[in-house]
Amino acid sequence: MSSSSNAPQLTIGVLALQGDYASHARVLEEIGVRVKMVRKAQELTGIDGLIIPGGESTTFLKLLAREGLFEPLRSFAASRPTFGTCAGCILLAKHVSGPEQESLGVLDASVERNAYGRQIDSEILTDETRLPGGPLEMVFIRAPRISQVGAEVEVLATRDGSPILVREKNVLAATFHPELSEDRRVHRYFLQMIQERRDSGNS
Repeated sequence: MSSSSNAPQLTIGVLALQGDYASHARVLEEIGVRVKMVRKAQELTGIDGLIIPGGESTTFLKLLAREGLFEPLRSFAASRPTFGTCAGCILLAKHVSGPEQESLGVLDASVERNAYGRQIDSEILTDETRLPGGPLEMVFIRAPRISQVGAEVEVLATRDGSPILVREKNVLAATFHPELSEDRRVHRYFLQMIQERRDSGNS
């Protein structure tokens, strides 16, 4: 999948409080997109979309509270293009278990933290996806599991029958780490989501 000819004009924010934000930034720069590191609420302005990286979801919650970012982030993700990977997926979901915890609640899905157990802390799989271009390499690190999705959620890839890449309107979420693969299709798909939104007259 090729990126849109307008992609270089996009500015994508990457939540940079903790986790693997630097790898996402490198991927975005590699495919010709401006990157803005987001650490304060005011830095959510002037961006076309936002990536919430992997990391540790409970630590994210503490840092979001400390920086006064939780509600501004929830508001942004409720209406603007937002992509969460691993811990980012957990933060976006409406319901979190293993154990239960607060979340932004903008993705109609239930997510189980650390669902695959310590014996599969890290795993690289290659499997089919609904994205064009054949099988996709997926890097899992202490991955969560999406146990349930709502009727409006589109499942783009699965692992053992469970969704691992999903989209609901302006929200994209993955339980794996596409920034750690050489395959850029998931990031390009997110850019395509943003461009489609722009073309339809939504900002």
